[in-house]
Amino acid sequence: MDILTLTLITFVKIIGFTFVLTLPIIAYSVYAERRFSAVIQDRVGPNRTGIPLTLFGGKKDIPLQGLLQPLADGLKFILKEDFTPSHVNKFFFWIAPALTMVPALLTLGVIPFGSTLFGEKLVIADVSVGPLFIFAIASLSVYGITFAGWASNNKYSFFGGVRSCAQMISYEIALGLSVIPVLMIFGELNLTKIVEWQAEHGWLLIPVTFDNGFEVGLSQFGGPLGWFLLLPLYLSFFIFTVSIFAETNRMPFDLPECETELVGGYHTEYSSMKFALFFLGEYAAMIVGSALIVTLFFGGWSLGFGLDAWAFDTFGPWVGLIHLGAFLTKVVAFILFFILVRWTVPRFRYDQLMKLGWVVFFELALINILVAMLIMAAPSMVERGEFLGLSLLTVAVVAFSALMFVIAKSLDKKTSA
Repeated sequence: MDILTLTLITFVKIIGFTFVLTLPIIAYSVYAERRFSAVIQDRVGPNRTGIPLTLFGGKKDIPLQGLLQPLADGLKFILKEDFTPSHVNKFFFWIAPALTMVPALLTLGVIPFGSTLFGEKLVIADVSVGPLFIFAIASLSVYGITFAGWASNNKYSFFGGVRSCAQMISYEIALGLSVIPVLMIFGELNLTKIVEWQAEHGWLLIPVTFDNGFEVGLSQFGGPLGWFLLLPLYLSFFIFTVSIFAETNRMPFDLPECETELVGGYHTEYSSMKFALFFLGEYAAMIVGSALIVTLFFGGWSLGFGLDAWAFDTFGPWVGLIHLGAFLTKVVAFILFFILVRWTVPRFRYDQLMKLGWVVFFELALINILVAMLIMAAPSMVERGEFLGLSLLTVAVVAFSALMFVIAKSLDKKTSA
């Protein structure tokens, strides 16, 4: 394939996955959140914004159940006065919103949206270090929030920026540690190959397939003992998901912008499209987080249960569209889960947030890595007759876990004091 063709294909992927797929999902995630919260709170929500025929002499508008509300919100942000206070540091004040939105969109480049369409992989950049790239780029968004808080020259904004920085550091560590048992199972950092493994062996958290009869994907790690790997994997999923909530500054972890304490937090001084970039950046990060959870734990584009082989045989070169639909369905389901949690779980206090990250998740993630390692090593050690070594390894893991528990308790007592 020549360079010009490769460039054109990559350009089409960037436009398609970023602007045709992701940006509409971001816009309608806002609409879904408003309708979802209205249902939870027993009210109506946006249901009238549609085609305004009365502006052109018609008798009545076409409401369309409010589906054009995102368009109205976009026009409102564009047409509002773009006010910049005189007391701010203008360069950092202006660049901060972009530093929040751009990293979230950049991370989409390594997410596999589907298998193949006419022989072309449905991923923008099929890199060999997908999760590491996402963690590295996504963590840059904290600079935007920190710059916004500092450049606003407002104490409430500054507190919001400092909170976001501390929150990001504490949950980045738990996030990275929680995914290590997952990567130990795959033995791979390429997200496309990770999804292909799950297409063959079953989703990571539901590792069963009926392709050639009932098979358990984790049985390759010691037969029946492989089922025990579900314990550290489910714990990894729990820590990873909660950390993603904290990473995206979503309720119940939206301490950098909580209105009860900080007015509006780091974006108090922002208006118009600069505020919109902060607002949409949060939703973009939520979508990327949902996509990463789906890719690592729920098979990504894989239909699961042995259906992928049937899909390849049935749909041929069009199978990528089926897989794309499966991937987007899972992502939308997780977006609705994010929305549900926001409107049902109350906001944590800041000390509770820090305690959860440093005193609970950090230690749990470390112990979880050792437990997964022990379960994966046990079958081969038993096969080689290394019972003494296995016993010593088990005792070491238990001792380390007890030590982590004692340290966590002592830290908790010091914090309370």
